[in-house]
Amino acid sequence: MSLPETAVTRSYGIRLPIVAGGLMWLSDADYVAACAHAGIISFITAASFPDLADLRAEIARCARLCEGRPFGVNVSMLPKLVDPARTADTFRLIADAGVRHVETSGRNPEEFLPILKDAGITVLHKVPSVRYAQKAQSVGVDMVSIVGAECGGHPGMDMIGTMVNAALAEQRLRIPYLIGGGIGTGSQLVAALAMGAAGVVMGTRLLVADELRVHPEYKAALINATELDTALTLQSKRNTIRTLANETTRLVQEMEAADPDIPIADLMPHISGQIGRRAYQTGDVTKGLLSAGQALGLTHEAAPMADIIAGIEAEARAALTRLGGAA
Repeated sequence: MSLPETAVTRSYGIRLPIVAGGLMWLSDADYVAACAHAGIISFITAASFPDLADLRAEIARCARLCEGRPFGVNVSMLPKLVDPARTADTFRLIADAGVRHVETSGRNPEEFLPILKDAGITVLHKVPSVRYAQKAQSVGVDMVSIVGAECGGHPGMDMIGTMVNAALAEQRLRIPYLIGGGIGTGSQLVAALAMGAAGVVMGTRLLVADELRVHPEYKAALINATELDTALTLQSKRNTIRTLANETTRLVQEMEAADPDIPIADLMPHISGQIGRRAYQTGDVTKGLLSAGQALGLTHEAAPMADIIAGIEAEARAALTRLGGAA
């Protein structure tokens, strides 16, 4: 039984309604092209390339590797990742490079939409709950991805679960939406489609793809982890993040508990993104905030991206068959 076409597959020209969300420091041309060849779409993370010339070169390399298949660029507008003054220049570069799809996150993209719309770019905005999706809808984005409390990275402050987000989105949104947060199986994809979503967004489940250029020990740590091995920090800064539980998360939790008003400068020596980036290179996962969600419990082995996606597609077909048998 085949999966249906949706607004996501039609908008992106992809085979399956799966988006691999942008991963800071990790979503490079090799990873994004592997997603494209597997029949889904992913996004180069612009913030991983502080020099705009390097970003332009990576976009060109990705276009060559994708061989005509769709891909996009993720632009995080979080001030801690990107100088706000540079954001407009980043969007102009993306438009000039001929990129057709953008994923935005971090704050309201309204002021930059004219740049993207004038270039005919599809805008997918990522939010942590439906109330923010409604705002994004009102300013004119094309689609939203809503990531629940189970997600790796930033689940927001509301901490609304994925199933509840999906039900609320079906009632409150008019534009196409994707559901994320703890998504790692084909049966979850079918459930999301049944609830009205146009697809799903995945992150943690794909961190063990062979094409992700990280240390083998980092992938081994994810494979050996379970859904119980994540931790939440930075609630005191209203910037909650879910990461792999380690020495850093325990220390930061203790610091925040001791002083709820602790200055961000006191936390930075422990939470700097450069520390996490070193973990990807060295395999030492004891330090740094390493984004990972509860889909760790669904992540069992490293494999080529094509094989991971084929397995998820087979699970989805099996779920559809079960539904047909139950009718």
